[in-house]
Amino acid sequence: MDEPSRLIRVGRVAGAFGVRGEVRISTYTEQPMSLLAYGALLDQRGAVSLELTTARETKGGLIARAKGIETKEQADALRGLILHVDRAALPEPDEDEFYLTDLIGLSAVAPDGTALGKVRSVQDFGAGDLLEIAPPAGNTWYAPFTREVVPKVDIVGGKVVVDRPSEVSERD
Repeated sequence: MDEPSRLIRVGRVAGAFGVRGEVRISTYTEQPMSLLAYGALLDQRGAVSLELTTARETKGGLIARAKGIETKEQADALRGLILHVDRAALPEPDEDEFYLTDLIGLSAVAPDGTALGKVRSVQDFGAGDLLEIAPPAGNTWYAPFTREVVPKVDIVGGKVVVDRPSEVSERD
């Protein structure tokens, strides 16, 4: 099984809010205000990219002030920045919980044990989480990350059981 990433994605800068340097942040955390508690937010390389000083919750995320960002133009320049925290800053998940990043690299198997490939990524295009499955040969495909389609996640065993939806055809 692949080593889990030390960086966990927690949000994305959506752009400026107003003219005084506030930024709109779409959060990927259960509690949006937790971004304030994480300290410095990191970019995909692990470098400090944003340090929030204050924030207020809004639909889908936060409106925040950050160190060094004082104008609308500076805030707009951050649009699209993906925000991460070091995994060590987060609590260990409970026994029956996991971070979505923990799924990447796991083997995907059918309910009968047949190998389907590996989990390449976890995506959300707006309708819920999808597992991108990369088979040993052929094109990747997506499985809705629901209990019906993915009835078992075994992080320790390095696999997920995927009941492949009938509308996802085999590709050779």
